[in-house]
Amino acid sequence: MSSKGSFLNASGGRGRRVILWRHGQTAWNLERRFQGSTDIELTDEGMAQARRAARLLASLKPDAIVASDLKRAAATAAELASLTDLDVAHDGALRETYAGRWQGLTHDEIMTQYGEQYAAWKRGEPVRRGGGELETEVAERAAPVVLGHADKLPDGGTLVVVSHGGTIRTTIGRLLGLEPHHWESLGGLSNCCWSVLGEGARGWRLLEHNAGTLPEPVLGDDD
Repeated sequence: MSSKGSFLNASGGRGRRVILWRHGQTAWNLERRFQGSTDIELTDEGMAQARRAARLLASLKPDAIVASDLKRAAATAAELASLTDLDVAHDGALRETYAGRWQGLTHDEIMTQYGEQYAAWKRGEPVRRGGGELETEVAERAAPVVLGHADKLPDGGTLVVVSHGGTIRTTIGRLLGLEPHHWESLGGLSNCCWSVLGEGARGWRLLEHNAGTLPEPVLGDDD
């Protein structure tokens, strides 16, 4: 097992779940504009998405909520907190990938100005998009936060992590022990959809992916 194995929970037997929930819609999602770590608020529809999803997630009786401190994730998390009476722990390590010069550009602008860099990233090569973070660096900051909060759960407990598309994908890839060039195969999350990891005897397993609604377009895959 490579060094990423240190992130895997090998204890088994405790039956814990981690739900990784993407934030609701923003105006930049609709414009296909790369947000990255830019602090963009939810649209009215994004707030409505958060309220609908929160009702479903509340029925799973989560034990804890941790969220990115960016407005779009914090506002999404607040809807679940209001239904569960749980406090939200905010952590900047759960922010979306910092993508430097890509941030604020539309998909078409990125393809025009950074087409070769985009193609290399899609091939699974380690790329600092716009001069920003590597995906492995995002996983290295986010995965330990998720595991730290999961370790505090009771047996059979559930943690909800409210974050961003790219950060969730890289965190899932790291927790499953996948090689980084395979992380893209997980696919994106639609706004306010989630993935579920369950704890097994040999570590974490992907139980559900992009759950929570009928299939919808994935807007702003990495933000």
